[in-house]
Amino acid sequence: MDIQIKRGLLDVCVLAAIKNEESYGYQIIKDMKPYVEISESTLYPILRRLEASELLTVRSAEHNGRLRKYYRITPAGLDRLAEFQAQWQEMRAIYEFVTREETMHEEE
Repeated sequence: MDIQIKRGLLDVCVLAAIKNEESYGYQIIKDMKPYVEISESTLYPILRRLEASELLTVRSAEHNGRLRKYYRITPAGLDRLAEFQAQWQEMRAIYEFVTREETMHEEE
C-alpha cells in the first residue's frame, strides 16, 4: 500500500479509537488490533503528529505510581473523521470502477 495512503488511514484509525472517550497508548493499540496491527513505535509518532495538528489533546495523570498520557479527540479531530467518511464514499466509487468486470462494448 502506498505509504502516504497508509499514513492517512492510520491517523484516522487512531482518531476513531479515541472518538468516544479518552484513552492511552496501550489501550489504543488493543482497540485497533481487531482491525489493524499497529506497534508502539508506529503509534507514538502518530499521536505526536495528531497533537501537533491539534486533532487531539494530551494530559498526563498518575496511574499505579507512574505517569500515563491520556489522549482526547478535539472538535477538529472529529471534523477530520467526518471528512474521511465523506471522502471514503468517493474512494469506494473509485474502487468499484477499478474492479468492475469488463462488459462487452456495443458495436458502433
